[in-house]
Amino acid sequence: MSENNTKKDDLEDKPKVTNDSLNKESKNEEKKVSLEEKLKETEDKLLRSLAEIENQRRRFEKEIKDAFEFGSFNFAKESLAILDNLQRAKDAIKNDTVLKENKDLDKFLENITIIEKNLISIFEKNNIKKIVTTGKKFDPNLHQAMTEIEDTNSEAGSVVQEIQSGYMFGERLLRPALVGVSKKKKADIQPKDEKKEKK
Repeated sequence: MSENNTKKDDLEDKPKVTNDSLNKESKNEEKKVSLEEKLKETEDKLLRSLAEIENQRRRFEKEIKDAFEFGSFNFAKESLAILDNLQRAKDAIKNDTVLKENKDLDKFLENITIIEKNLISIFEKNNIKKIVTTGKKFDPNLHQAMTEIEDTNSEAGSVVQEIQSGYMFGERLLRPALVGVSKKKKADIQPKDEKKEKK
């Protein structure tokens, strides 16, 4: 009997594995798993938020740069009218017969030329450059054809007259050059049938 009592006592001393204790262990494991999942989920959200903030920062920087450039672009485009008017004034004064007789005309024209050069210098410092047109091949990206001129000395499709200057603002077209484009004389253009008959 003493042996039986000893065995019972030994059994009582050992912790009993019951369903409750198994449930607690599995709940603890679930908590650990769910904590790990929550940690990963939170970390993922944090990384996404940081990436979104970085993307927003880049977008804002680009928008600020574009706004600055676009504002400058419009200002530059409007300023071209001043340069055009100075050039028109010079031409009008030179062509006026009454003003040609005025002795002070040369001084006045000299002052207009100085203002014009200063304005061109300001444009060049701000990356606004005149488009070279005369003698160049017509380019619809830079030129706007206003007229066709019969010219035997120039290749057909080349610019022979500049009506209004065009300008670039960096790599962007600020204003196309208004030009006259050469074409062949009508006598030079013969239908193919006529050429064959003459042979």
